[in-house]
Amino acid sequence: MTPDTLPLGLLDYAGFASFFVVLSLIGYVKGRKEQASSQEYFLAGRKLPWYVVGCSFIASNISSEHFIGMIGASFIYGTCISMFSWANIGAYSFLIWLFIPFLLASRVFTIPEFLEKRFNPGMRQFFAIVTVISNVVAFLAAVLYGGALALQSLFGWPFWPALIGLAIVAGAWAIYGGLSSVAWTDFFTVIVMLLGGFAVTLYGLDMLGGEDGSVIEGFRIMLERNQAKDGVWAETTARVAEQIGQVGAYNRMSVFQPVAHPVVPWPSWIFIIFSVSIWYCVLNQFMIQRVLGAKDEYHARMGVVLAGFMQMILPLIIVVPGMILFAAQPEILMLPWDNVKPEADKAYVDMIQALVPMGLRGLVLAALFGAVQSTVNSVLNSTSTIVTLDIYKQWINRDASDKQVVRVGVYTSIGILVIATGLGGMIGKLGGGLFEYIQALYAFFAPPFAAVFLLGVLWRRVNAFGATLAVVLGFLLGISIKAFVQFVPSHPAWLEPFLNQAALNWAFCLVVCAVASLATKPPRPEQVTSEFVFDMGQIAAMRETSRPWYASVLFWWLLFAGMMALVILAFSGIITW
Repeated sequence: MTPDTLPLGLLDYAGFASFFVVLSLIGYVKGRKEQASSQEYFLAGRKLPWYVVGCSFIASNISSEHFIGMIGASFIYGTCISMFSWANIGAYSFLIWLFIPFLLASRVFTIPEFLEKRFNPGMRQFFAIVTVISNVVAFLAAVLYGGALALQSLFGWPFWPALIGLAIVAGAWAIYGGLSSVAWTDFFTVIVMLLGGFAVTLYGLDMLGGEDGSVIEGFRIMLERNQAKDGVWAETTARVAEQIGQVGAYNRMSVFQPVAHPVVPWPSWIFIIFSVSIWYCVLNQFMIQRVLGAKDEYHARMGVVLAGFMQMILPLIIVVPGMILFAAQPEILMLPWDNVKPEADKAYVDMIQALVPMGLRGLVLAALFGAVQSTVNSVLNSTSTIVTLDIYKQWINRDASDKQVVRVGVYTSIGILVIATGLGGMIGKLGGGLFEYIQALYAFFAPPFAAVFLLGVLWRRVNAFGATLAVVLGFLLGISIKAFVQFVPSHPAWLEPFLNQAALNWAFCLVVCAVASLATKPPRPEQVTSEFVFDMGQIAAMRETSRPWYASVLFWWLLFAGMMALVILAFSGIITW
C-alpha cells in the first residue's frame, strides 16, 4: 500500500523551485524580444539551432499521456506499446529526406498555408479548423487532465484547482514569448524529463533486484516475469489475452501482435507511418513549427535526427516502468476489467510514492510538470498561430499589422487555454485509458490529410478537387466505421483496433484522391513547382559536400536507423529473452 499523498522534504521543494526559477528565467530571456514581428513570435525568427529543434520536437511530444497513459498501457499490454516510439523511424526518415526541403523552401508559417499553395484556399481553411479542434480535444484537454490527475493523486489536491493552476502556469510562456520561449524552455525541460524519468526506472529495477540484487538483476527479473511463463504472471496474462480476444497468441515481450490486437495490431507497423505518423510529425503544426523555425535545412534535419535518437531510448522511461509494475504487482490485472485501465493509469504515481526517496521526488515532480508544460506551451503556441494566421488574417482582417497579429495570437492563446481546461475536466467521465483515448483520436483525425498530403507531394497530377473530396469522404468513412463497429455485433474482429480503422481509411482516401484527380483538370503549373512537389533533383541538392562525414546528416541518420532496426529486431519475438 502507498500513502494517500506524497510527502516532500526540503530538498524536494528546493529542487522543484530551482527548476521553476531556471525555466522562468529562460522563458523570459528568450521571449522578451520576440513580440516585435509575427515571424519572431510564431517562428522564433527562424534561428533555432539543431539541438534546440530536436529537444523541442521531443519535449512537445512527451506529456502526461506518456508518463500516465503510456506507462499504464505498457502495464496491461507489455513491450508492444514501444511501437508508438520506435515506429517513428519511418515518419522521421520521410521528414528528414522528403518533407523538410519543401516546407523550408516554401517559407510558410503554417502547414495550412502550405496546403493552400499546393491545393487551394478551401483546403487551407478546412485543415486549419480540423487542426484547431484536434489540438484542443486530443492534445491540450488530455494533457491538462493527465497532469491534474497526477497532482491530485500525488498531493491530494482537489482536481479542478489542480487543473486550473496547471493550465495557468504551463501556458504562461507560450502566451508571453512565442516559439522562442517555448523551444528554449523545452531544451531545458527535456533534460529534466529524462533525468526524472530514468530515476523512476532505476529505482523500480533496484526494487525488483531485492536487497542483495542490483539494477541489472532487476532488469533480468523484469524480462523473466514479463515473459509470463508461470505463476500469477501467466494467469494474469491469460486473462488479458481473453479480454482482448488474443487467447493463444498474446506475447508481452513482442512488439508484433496479432491483427486484432486492440492497440498495436502488427499491420500498424507499416500503415501507422502513412496513416497517422505523417500527420503527427509533419502536418501537426505544434510538432513541425520548431522545424519551420530552424536556422536552415541542415539544422532542421539534424534536429529531427536527434529527436530520433531520443525516441529510441524513450521506452526506458515510459514503457519499462509499466513492465516493472507488472513484474511486481500483476494481481492488479485480476480486478474487474472496467477498473483495470484506471488503475493502470495510476502506475507512475504509485511508483513515485513507493520507490523514489525524499530528496529526489522534487526532480521527478519537475519531470512530470515539465512534460505537461512543454506540450501545453507547444500546442498552445501552434494553435494560436493557426487561428491567427490561417483564420483571423485570412477571413477577418487581411490588412492586420504585425503588432495586431501578435496581439490576436496572445488573446487567442488565452481563449484556447480556457476552453481546453473546461474540456479537460470532462475526460475522466469517458472511462477507459488516457493513452488509448488520445491514440484513438489521432487515428480518426489523421488518415484523410495524411493521404492527400503524401500523394500531393509525390505526384504532380493530384489536384485540389481530388484532395478535397478525399478528405470529406474520409471523415465520413471514419465516422461510419466507428458506428459500424459500435452498433453491429457481427463486425470483423480485425476492424475493431483503431489503427486498423485508420489504415483502411487512409487507403480509401488515397484511391479517392487519385481517381478524382485523374477525372478532372490537372493543377495549375505554379501549384506543382519544386517547392511543393518532389523531384529527383532534390536528392542531389541534399548532398553535404562541404561538411565532414562525422557532421553529415546522412551519417547520423544511418546510425539512428540502424540502431533502431536492431532494437526492434531484439523485441520482435524472434529472439527469446
